[in-house]
Amino acid sequence: MHKSLRDSDGDAAIYWIGRMLAGGEDPRYIARRMMNFASEDIYDTHAIVLTNSVYEICEKMGMPECELPLLNCAYYLALAPKDNRVYMAQTLMHQDIKEYGNLDVPIHLRNAPTTLMKEAGYGK
Repeated sequence: MHKSLRDSDGDAAIYWIGRMLAGGEDPRYIARRMMNFASEDIYDTHAIVLTNSVYEICEKMGMPECELPLLNCAYYLALAPKDNRVYMAQTLMHQDIKEYGNLDVPIHLRNAPTTLMKEAGYGK
């Protein structure tokens, strides 16, 4: 399913969701995977909200009623423009923290609530 979504193939994603459900997969698992996809592969906050809503539908309604919302969500994700720049930035951020640790905020970026701090270069 995930690879079908990445390939913008909504029909294939629906096929694989159908296979997963027919095999007994929990629809909440499918919704969680779509949440992950929306977070990693799509820069569209509506996609994250949508996938969370579908997860809640799966929680409240269960099968077979939640199947259509799952399939609609899959199509939305498949057709959405793909953009993983936030995921890539997260990866770089974690690498930076691992390499350099918890560094102090540079003085020029800190607040300067006093005259003395302003004179010392805070807040430039």
